[in-house]
Amino acid sequence: MEPLVEQQIRASFVNCSKGEARRLNLPRDFADLPWSDLDFLGWRDPGAPDRGYLVAAHAGELTGITLRSAGGARRNMLRTSLCSICVTSHASGGVDLLVAPKAGPEGRNGNTIGTYVCADLACSLYVRGKKKIATVQRFEETLTLDEQIARTVRNLDVFLAKVLADGEAAA
Repeated sequence: MEPLVEQQIRASFVNCSKGEARRLNLPRDFADLPWSDLDFLGWRDPGAPDRGYLVAAHAGELTGITLRSAGGARRNMLRTSLCSICVTSHASGGVDLLVAPKAGPEGRNGNTIGTYVCADLACSLYVRGKKKIATVQRFEETLTLDEQIARTVRNLDVFLAKVLADGEAAA
């Protein structure tokens, strides 16, 4: 991913108001992000842990979405969960069900799309082995690293398309 500046990030959000985008907290480590290892920029809000944000290229445009933890899910400490974006397995608490309001009128009416994703939104780093999970060994795959990265980008693209469905024309 190419490095982004604050203005680009804030202008990219499609499922919240411009005022909300102006007020959202950027990642604490924004100045030190490993841009060359990122397929998308994802972070949890340091001031509101139930909120997350994701910015990625989608259909040739920079697209940002707000996310919220679905909450209330009981975690079984003996089970692992799988991220739907990067296909990384995590022990309890490492994967969250995050929901995004749909873009446009549907989102303003309360419609959301959810997916199970790495709780810290660091999918790109897990795929590349730059971030490790202490309690769970990543599955050994027959796909090359480039194929795993392409799968991650494709899975994210599908999720973003669902968030934008019917909202693109109205946005």
